[in-house]
Amino acid sequence: MDVNSYMSKELVTIAPNTKILDALDLMKENKIHRLPVVEDNRLIGLITEGVIGRNTPSTMTSLDMHEVNYLLNKTSVADIMEKKIITINKEALLEEAALKMRQNNIGVLPVVEGSDQLVGIITEKDIFEAFIDVLGFYTPGVRVVINIAEDRKGVLEEVTNVFYEAGISIQQVAVYRKTDKIQVVIQVESDDVTAIQTSLEAKGYEIGSIMYKEATTA
Repeated sequence: MDVNSYMSKELVTIAPNTKILDALDLMKENKIHRLPVVEDNRLIGLITEGVIGRNTPSTMTSLDMHEVNYLLNKTSVADIMEKKIITINKEALLEEAALKMRQNNIGVLPVVEGSDQLVGIITEKDIFEAFIDVLGFYTPGVRVVINIAEDRKGVLEEVTNVFYEAGISIQQVAVYRKTDKIQVVIQVESDDVTAIQTSLEAKGYEIGSIMYKEATTA
């Protein structure tokens, strides 16, 4: 899966000469916590609630509220925005986006193409949604976890053939490689996998768990 499939494409952006109070109002109005700063169709910065908070006089200051508001009205987005922005291409894989977020301890990546042209934004929430989709969380069915002691060529084909021969449709497949074993998680469209369990165990596979799932909404 690529970034383009899960990024937000309807963006709320802001110009660099916008005042800080207006930026805060725009965030509140759209229920968001960050705004890409765009000039001449190019991404030049990022302004967030956190950045504004770090550049706002604290409650311990000797300034009164009118003086604070005056300073905020004199300060533009360009004065305090983050200029060194970590971005990602829309064709990049989702796991690359997740890795960039983790390595840089951030929760959002502006998505660009060409010469810093902003085409979207992807957040950690979007990554979580993709993870849920991959595992088929919203889809009813039966999830079978199969423990494989030894990784060898053709083992996944052998496992999935058991389902094929039983005439059971596979909805999702995920493979987890752990230090001591491999887990294959297969979700199927079926009400009963007793025969599948028997066939897999006859071939020497250990069934880790079987979970019956009802339809779930977001």
